[in-house]
Amino acid sequence: MWTFETMMHEPPGWVSAAGPRSDVILSTRVRLARNLEGSSFPNRATDEELVAIRERVLSAMAGSNYLTNALFIRMEEASPATKRVLVERHLASPDFADGGAGRATVVGEKEVVSAMVNEEDHLRLQSIRSGLQPVDAGRLVQRIDCELERNLHYAFASDWGYLTACPTNVGTGIRVSVLAHLLGLARGGRIAQVLGSVSKLGLSVRGFHGEGSAALGGFFQISNQTTLGQSEEDIAYTVERVAGQLAGLELGAREELGRKHGRRLSDEVHRAYDVLSNARMISAEEVMEKASTLRLGVALGLIDEVDLGSVNRLLVVTQPGHLMYVHGGEPTEAQRNGARADLVRNELKSCE
Repeated sequence: MWTFETMMHEPPGWVSAAGPRSDVILSTRVRLARNLEGSSFPNRATDEELVAIRERVLSAMAGSNYLTNALFIRMEEASPATKRVLVERHLASPDFADGGAGRATVVGEKEVVSAMVNEEDHLRLQSIRSGLQPVDAGRLVQRIDCELERNLHYAFASDWGYLTACPTNVGTGIRVSVLAHLLGLARGGRIAQVLGSVSKLGLSVRGFHGEGSAALGGFFQISNQTTLGQSEEDIAYTVERVAGQLAGLELGAREELGRKHGRRLSDEVHRAYDVLSNARMISAEEVMEKASTLRLGVALGLIDEVDLGSVNRLLVVTQPGHLMYVHGGEPTEAQRNGARADLVRNELKSCE
């Protein structure tokens, strides 16, 4: 049975590194924004209206063939640790998790499909896949969307498309994003130029946790900025094409690093592995930094003690909310850093 406890003992499916181009592209996320016809948008609705909207949406989802065993989490009933875990696994946004009544997070098995109810829009439906899979992820989300639309009447205008709270989502309401590891370009001094070119193509660039977050460890989210005037598949193909080009540039930058600084880079990778394997206390920022270096080394074949999937998992399960959930309360910084080090050592030991 799929429960929150089960979810906590299994890594998200997208960290598996089993998808296409997963040496550079950790994951692809496709999200649809929808609102119910005749209902106030969440920022204008009362708490009573939000609760009623939530129950309508959850009722429709309960009958979905794609969400048979999904978790339905009413956010006002969730613990602070649960909320932080949902944010860290890219299942909820920070503002949504901290919001008031009438909100819910829906999580399908293996976290392939999920949804936020009453975030900025009444429904944010998404699929996250390993590697570069925008078209496949988009088709899955659209199938679920069509299924839900039989019971939910969406706000739609023939000349504008789906109506959303944010003007940039009006139209198809689709947001396609990839989480890319571009450490080779960053170390080669080309990241600003490359990401500037991406922005000129109409795509936005954000940090590891999305809007407003820092670009830690050379991880960047790249997504479309607007949805009006393009079909869902056109947007997905555009992101796939640009992300594929980015992956090619990153692989070239990594090869150049290997040629010019192979011995030094190999030393740095093994030092990162030694720190992660032996530390008794370690911060989230240091895990991100060392794991990023280790991930680069694994992709270049400089170290064989660990695989990409295990490194990807470290990026998720060592975050503060996960440690808070396991601890059963709010640990001190020292307790977090100690528990994080234990977790990292055990994870790497299981790879041996």
